[in-house]
Amino acid sequence: MTEIDCQAEGRGRKLAVAVSRFNSEVTELMWSGCRQTLVEHGVADITLVRVPGAFELPLVCRWLAGSGRFDAVIALGAVVRGETAHFDFISAECTRGLGQVALDSSIPVAFGVLTPENAAQALERAHPERKNKGREAALAALEMIALRAEIESG
Repeated sequence: MTEIDCQAEGRGRKLAVAVSRFNSEVTELMWSGCRQTLVEHGVADITLVRVPGAFELPLVCRWLAGSGRFDAVIALGAVVRGETAHFDFISAECTRGLGQVALDSSIPVAFGVLTPENAAQALERAHPERKNKGREAALAALEMIALRAEIESG
């Protein structure tokens, strides 16, 4: 039996991070955790792209993945439930779109898009000393890069 289990390693890797400006109080904390984690794992080449909102993340990530310049792309955003169905549409389309980008490009696309019920939940999940989902997305991207390399090397 062969088991493939890779660790997050970033030396020599190039990553792009697309960050939504909407709900920036949350997304900036996520970006901070993401950036710190990438640097801690040896990534020196990070491209930051700011996008208007979560709905725009899939298209920008498609452009980044299709450029051939990056080993992985990380999407960071926050869609907080409000009083209308807007939350449902945006969160569903963002999720679907990012998944499609990963499948179409074969480039890891790490999903760091929060879909909390309220602002307090969003801030809890972006807090630097708690559940920072930007950090988790960075680790997922690095692990996926390593997994792909291991699988392709046979």
